Amino acid sequence: MKFKIAIISFLFLLACNKNNNTTSPLLHYVPHNSSVIIKINDKVSFSSELENNDLLKSFSSTKAYASLVAKAKPLQYLQTNLESILAFVELGKGNFEILYIVHKSEDLINLDEITDKKVEHITYQGSNLEKYTLEGATFYSTSLNDKIIFSSAKMLLENMLRKEKDLSTQPSLNTLYQVTNNQSSANIFLNTKKSNSLLSPILNKDQHLDISKFTEWVCVDFNSNKDHLKLNGINTVSDSLPTVSNLFNSTHALINKTPNLAPMTSDAIVSYTFDNYSSFARNQKKYLDKSILIDNTFNAVEEIGFIYLNNETSIILHTSGSENIQEYLDGLKIGSEDYQGNEIVALSKSDFLNHYFDPLVKNYTANHYTIIENAFVFANTAESLKTIIANYKSSATFEKTATYKTAKEQLADESSILFIANAKGVEYFLNHNISAEIVKEIKVKELAEYTFAAQMVAEDNFHHTNILFQKIAHETTLNQTTPLFTLTLDKGIANAPQFVKNHLTKKEEIVVQDQENNLYLISTEGKVLWKKQLKGRIQGRIEQVDLYKNGRLQLAFTTDNEFLILDRNGNEVSPFTFKYDGGNLNPLAVFDYEKKRDYRFVVSQGAKITMYNRLGKKVTGFKFNKAERSILGSAKHFRIGRNDYVVFKEEGGELKILSRTGEIRVPVKEKIAFSDNEVHLHKNKFTLTDIKGRLYQIDEKGKMTSTNLKLLPDHGIDATSNTLVIMNDNVLTIRSKKVELELGVYSKPKIFYLNDKIYVSVTDIQNQKIYLFDSQAESISNFPVPGSSVIDLSDMDNDHKLELVTKDQDNSIIVYRIN
Repeated sequence: MKFKIAIISFLFLLACNKNNNTTSPLLHYVPHNSSVIIKINDKVSFSSELENNDLLKSFSSTKAYASLVAKAKPLQYLQTNLESILAFVELGKGNFEILYIVHKSEDLINLDEITDKKVEHITYQGSNLEKYTLEGATFYSTSLNDKIIFSSAKMLLENMLRKEKDLSTQPSLNTLYQVTNNQSSANIFLNTKKSNSLLSPILNKDQHLDISKFTEWVCVDFNSNKDHLKLNGINTVSDSLPTVSNLFNSTHALINKTPNLAPMTSDAIVSYTFDNYSSFARNQKKYLDKSILIDNTFNAVEEIGFIYLNNETSIILHTSGSENIQEYLDGLKIGSEDYQGNEIVALSKSDFLNHYFDPLVKNYTANHYTIIENAFVFANTAESLKTIIANYKSSATFEKTATYKTAKEQLADESSILFIANAKGVEYFLNHNISAEIVKEIKVKELAEYTFAAQMVAEDNFHHTNILFQKIAHETTLNQTTPLFTLTLDKGIANAPQFVKNHLTKKEEIVVQDQENNLYLISTEGKVLWKKQLKGRIQGRIEQVDLYKNGRLQLAFTTDNEFLILDRNGNEVSPFTFKYDGGNLNPLAVFDYEKKRDYRFVVSQGAKITMYNRLGKKVTGFKFNKAERSILGSAKHFRIGRNDYVVFKEEGGELKILSRTGEIRVPVKEKIAFSDNEVHLHKNKFTLTDIKGRLYQIDEKGKMTSTNLKLLPDHGIDATSNTLVIMNDNVLTIRSKKVELELGVYSKPKIFYLNDKIYVSVTDIQNQKIYLFDSQAESISNFPVPGSSVIDLSDMDNDHKLELVTKDQDNSIIVYRIN
């Protein structure tokens, strides 16, 4: 039911400390049609908490909040240390006026320091009223017995005076009023039968959330400081009212296990627990008012959990035994696949959870399931289950997050209903349950610092309830690598996925090609934005360029026989669709000599070399348009001081180090039996290796030195100006520091420089493990992680946490977040 049940738990909030059983002398004067009643125990504290709470400030710009504040503005002129009551009463549809009831006291109204004031005396049916106009605000007052009643509307006072003899206290309201916690600065009572007009401008009309179906009165203790807003109380059980909370009658709450299985990156979790399935089933039958037989298929279920992640919902059934459930699901099995040792089963029927767990589960499609410990985990897609499995295997679960820990410090250990959401989950809750007009006015960025939690704990004759908005306690010691999402493509993956920047959002997206030459662009959230059929396999990496110097980025690359540039929608950019007969193109090289986006694109085919400018014209000033032998790999550009160097490797061991115009700038006389590694610039020297395991370095004057490192022919190297990394067999060397890894088949190492830090990655293709080290050859926490290709590393969503993308299975990618 999305977040609706969580909202229900928000609304079932009643106060918790008993006081006495006498009718309040103030409550006697509250109109029966009041929508909201606020019992103010400490007016100074209550006013201060409202003014200083950061969360409430986020709502201060909304029209609804501003309107109510304006009506209550005159209360600032009243000074009292005694209990008082503020009521909101609807006069005309959607128009709410205030009524404030307080004991008479000396100096209740102090107008001495107000210059813009006017007080008028009015008579109504023999009673006296005062009309105050203070600094543009108007309100009225009258005296009844030893009470003074103030109102923003004269009509409310006239109605009260006219019906003075008939004034009475509502029994149900009085019962709640007497058990409120006087230690709170205020207690808030909501009349669900009278508050539709008050809530309808706030709640999303499309959700049809009628809270009067759940309880007649909602009462909450108000506790607030700068960093949190906390409401809590108890709700007495009423068998005559079919409420969702009554599903848990005659059951007891258990410790919620869903956070232990939900991925760390979940936006929200919801959990329902009960220690007696039979009682739950009887309550369900009564709630639905249906003549249904109680089916024992799921009688071992103790908890129903919901995981909200990447706009997908997964459902977990935690059980004390699995025989009946397993037998039922075996009858629906139509296929399966293995993922990290877990079987993911495809089901022929997908709506059974709606039948067995209505109203907690509605309109849910369970196409797949897997088993983790004693829990059955269901999802719409196999990818969702893979993400859950990968996180669980990596011990990257929701219970370890600062969001969860912050909330749990304020909540009971056991819950009948538990809802906890992080910043994104709170935004989801707002977007789906609060009207769009209100959401637009709320400072959502400020809400992003909070965790949101709601809890109900069923007891024998009453239900404890809590709701919490709390600033998240930031943890600086949390080191965790979390699977963010997996995505399965139509066909097997042909090349390693890589990040590319979205110039509109400034975030990173993912490009990857499958074995049928389809190119995919995948969003930050793991959704396919487009798929484009290409005529060949992409060679090397895709480069990003800004052809028009307007901040809009394009994708540039070569396939076997084409040089293409695509815009962000996958459309070909004219004139960059160049075809080459015979194919066998090398990876594209892109140079930007002066960093002014005056690009040079270098395409090599065999011994032929073509350089284009950003307009797609051949650069005639570049003279090296044909080599003596075929070019190996792509051209490289380096700058040392003010000099530019363009470097080519030719078959036969010729190394050409040229100027911008294609003329020899550094002569290299010795031939080198090139290894399958690129040329790098390290310590201002051109650095490369040969197949015999020797390291060569050439300075600007052509002086060559070589060192026999005794590397195997399939070794790998990467280098920056100050860091040299070598992968030889199962030994990784970073700046001369060696790390011996498990035996395997390793990719070439890759160096990343992000957030002022060096990272070195290498992948064991044979055992499908990804390793990540720092510049001192120290392993990054929680590595290795599963993966089967070289990686790309970036801060994908600009949150100062790195993300890693790699090939997962043959036809899927996986993205990890490094906290």
